[in-house]
Amino acid sequence: MEKRIITSPKTGDSCVYVKHPSGLDIYICEMPGFSSVEALFGTKYGSINTMFKMKEDSEYTVVPEGIAHFLEHKLFENEDCDVFELYAKTGASANAFTSFDKTCYLFSCSKNYLESLEILLDFVQKPYFTKASVDKEQGIIGQEIKMTNDNPEWRVFFNMLRAMYHNHPVKIDIAGTVESIAQIDAELLYKCYNTFYNLNNMVLSIAGNVKADEVLEICDKCLRACEDKGLETVFPEEPEEIVQAELRETQPVGTPIFHIGYKCKPCDGRERLKKVMEATIACGILTDASSEMYQSLLEKGLINSGFGAEVFSGDGYFSVIFSGESTSPEEVRDALKAEISRITAEGMSESDFQRIKKSTYGLLIRELNNVEAVANLMINAGMDKVSPFETIEILSEMKVSDCFEFIKNELTGDKVVMSVVEGE
Repeated sequence: MEKRIITSPKTGDSCVYVKHPSGLDIYICEMPGFSSVEALFGTKYGSINTMFKMKEDSEYTVVPEGIAHFLEHKLFENEDCDVFELYAKTGASANAFTSFDKTCYLFSCSKNYLESLEILLDFVQKPYFTKASVDKEQGIIGQEIKMTNDNPEWRVFFNMLRAMYHNHPVKIDIAGTVESIAQIDAELLYKCYNTFYNLNNMVLSIAGNVKADEVLEICDKCLRACEDKGLETVFPEEPEEIVQAELRETQPVGTPIFHIGYKCKPCDGRERLKKVMEATIACGILTDASSEMYQSLLEKGLINSGFGAEVFSGDGYFSVIFSGESTSPEEVRDALKAEISRITAEGMSESDFQRIKKSTYGLLIRELNNVEAVANLMINAGMDKVSPFETIEILSEMKVSDCFEFIKNELTGDKVVMSVVEGE
């Protein structure tokens, strides 16, 4: 069993990393003085992973959209009882989520963490699917899909992705469609489970009032060794160009809501981490409340305090998204493009860069004192094959020229799309 301490050279914070004999990557952060515990057990399997094969397969398997999310729902039911009943006895609060590129099962608690950890490791390794339970779930998730289709915030986001991506499955709703989930059966669920829920494709992250040796003792007891079957996922070839510059839809909203997205070049590992931080600083500079552009838009009544930006990235996709409410989203988009052009022509202010960099650095440092944030930091790092503290190192070394080059090369006028949901 490989075991080592990972320490941040900048802050001195550390965590334990273990490559367990079962194949599982385990990250443990002992946080003395904290009373709570947060644990996540996740697989690198999300809604975008619809095409895959093992090393012994000659051809790729293609599965219906939404199956990763469907599988997450079904794992909470086992042959004997509902998993939430077991957590109720330990006092833990449990949940799960499926994103575009991962599925995670989690709990938080202030006592009995070892018992809760045992429940977590046990049920995720014990799938139980029947035709009756699958048929029942199709109806439940079908209703969930219909509800999100009526959600303006959800629609404006996915419409933006559809305007941006030609072929990449990131443009498909995480839950799939009513038609796609109708194709799911128990046999297909077991195939996906046995493919992606292999411990060599999974990560356990636990932080807070824990002891590493106690955690590893439970892992030794509960984890079943898995052969690494050489999982390979693949995505359709995606052009650099956008699909269309604008997409509009009507929904019952008072003020139009918008997403303005820039389609950037995707990347992986440490390169993506660096690019995310460059994009994060760029977003901060462009949407800073003290900036001339922000103040001008605010004075004209074109934005409100909800205006902001985020970086959206994963396997095969990377974008920067500006969002908010506006009576004239076109003017917001044009102002944003003009400001980006100005920075590209005149250069980026060193003082603006340093101010946003320092505030972002401060946020990262504060997160190291949050149990939930640390657990999420470790599992994300494990999935991306980087160090949990690498973000801090990358940000501390970043120069104004790095951020300027990102804006100049990635936030170009030919890669911008606008999605608007406006009143009926």
